[in-house]
Amino acid sequence: MSGFVSFVSSGPGDPELLTLKAVRRLAEADAVLFDDLSAGAILSHARPGADLVGVGKRAGRASPKQDQVSRLLVDYAKGGARVVRLKSGDAGIFGRLEEEIDALAEAGISFEIVPGVPSACAAAAAAGIPLTRRISARRVQFITGHDVTGGLPEGLNMAALADAQATTVVYMGKRTFPALARALFAAGLPSDTPALLAEAIGHPEQSLTRGTVGTLAEALAQEIGAAPALILYGPLAGDHRDTDKESAA
Repeated sequence: MSGFVSFVSSGPGDPELLTLKAVRRLAEADAVLFDDLSAGAILSHARPGADLVGVGKRAGRASPKQDQVSRLLVDYAKGGARVVRLKSGDAGIFGRLEEEIDALAEAGISFEIVPGVPSACAAAAAAGIPLTRRISARRVQFITGHDVTGGLPEGLNMAALADAQATTVVYMGKRTFPALARALFAAGLPSDTPALLAEAIGHPEQSLTRGTVGTLAEALAQEIGAAPALILYGPLAGDHRDTDKESAA
């Protein structure tokens, strides 16, 4: 008899940001397949005796291929297990969720998606800013900063990304941000557009660095560091708030 898979969103890493449903699913699971950013204290909610399997993919590190992760999900569920696929942030945002859903559908395995706090929302909250503002920031857009090769994705809508009245959030973009910034400037975005580098959001080593798109691109061209990060730019990214571990780029 087939089991069941719950795609559980763990939020940015702070276990206090888990939903009640996420905690319940972890406590019920026979197996938890987790991303790197969903490890640590979050796994304390898993029931004793559950299989805990790390399947996270991080740039520059050896990690499971996507088809291996999908096969593990199918194999556990076919054995009758209640499986939690624990994904960081919200599972539906740059988490390769659709590929894993397709594998389950092909195998005839039922699933659910448990939403969570998106990392972009957690970063804005940590910085003490909203993502939107009447008149001057009516739109929010999320993009990924790299494609399957690790380079800046082709075919980006630069006119939209250079809109100085939108809040733009770049996921996984530290390495490619200098190239993105050059393209943004060519498309008309002012180099002094406020920007925020939010690293390790929801973790004890959380860090916020404020500056401009220009200064942040210059800094990242010199050093990117290993911490996972989001980059926010737009009219709200430069608003000052008293936050922990904050510095100026």
